[in-house]
This record gives sequence, C-alpha cells and structure tokens, in this order.
Amino acid sequence: MARRLGGTDKSALLVGGRSIRDRQLSVLRGLTPHVLIVTSDSSHLERGEVPVVADRLPGAGALGGLYTALMEAATEQVLVVGCDMPFLTAPFLTYLMEQGRTADAAVPRDSRGRHPLCASYLQRTAGRLHARILNGRLRVGDALEDLSVRELGPDELARFDREGGLLLNVNTPDDYARAQALAARSSTGPSVP
Repeated sequence: MARRLGGTDKSALLVGGRSIRDRQLSVLRGLTPHVLIVTSDSSHLERGEVPVVADRLPGAGALGGLYTALMEAATEQVLVVGCDMPFLTAPFLTYLMEQGRTADAAVPRDSRGRHPLCASYLQRTAGRLHARILNGRLRVGDALEDLSVRELGPDELARFDREGGLLLNVNTPDDYARAQALAARSSTGPSVP
C-alpha cells in the first residue's frame, strides 16, 4: 500500500484503462510461465491464475519481498518487477534477463538512479540478502554492494525508452498523473511496440 497515495494498492491503479498489475502480467506471461506475486498483505488481491506469496520476513520491506521472491522462485535467474511500474516491455525485460546471466544482478540505471526493483537476480544471492535483513540493513539499493552487478545505463536503455516512461515508478500523485499522460499519448503506453 502506498502511503503517499493515500494507502492505495499501487498495482491496482488504472493506467490507460488497465491496472498496473494487469499491464505487467500481460507482459510477464509472454516471457515465462513462472510468475509469482510477493506481498506483505494479500488481503487486497484477487486470487487468480498467479500464485500469491506472503513475505517470509514481515516488516523487512522491499528487501524482504526480494528475498522472498528469490526463495520461492522456480528458476535460478529471477526477474523482479516492482508493482508500480506500468510501462515495462517484453523486449526490455528480455534484454535485462539476458544481461543478468553474467552477474549476480542486472540493474537498470537512468537519470533518477538505479532501479533494483526492476532487475534480474540470481537465486544464489538470497543468503547475502538474508544476512542484510538480519542485521537491519533493509535498503535494497545498498544490498547491491554485496553483489556483482551488471548495470544497464541510460545510453543502453535509450533504445527501449523513447518516451522516458519505461522505468517510471508510480509513488506519488504527480507520478500517477505523469503515467496517465504517457498512457494517453499511446494506447499501450510509451515504448510498447
């Protein structure tokens, strides 16, 4: 739930007439049969075709969610996507996964910084993340210090992000308004073929 959005479930926000969750699932289902939703509170989610898993370490925030995803994943390489990113595309996520084969994590970086909640991680990193959680060091971005990281910089991302919305996180009312405006310019949102 988003405090800055009045406690709203960000994944349920409508962008271009569809919830962010539905937009993401339509892309992810085309890439893999292994889709999983990790949440600290599943009471607001409808049970559907996608398994929903509660955080293994409640109160550990996004890092706890990442750890849970790695522990629950059916594959060694795990694509992690924050629930508030409406404009991710299959070509970009495929490329991100390809780049993730050479390091513990592949993480995009744009002008706003790194996006560790839109990244590829190897399952073997779960132990290092768990140690951070046990030590109370919960910032996901800081956890990258313990991993070999393949960073995808702005120049590399440009071919996937012609309109500047690919990595948009909907965290504030202004972000939501921007997402709505980007979606209005295109029936599917920016950078979607």
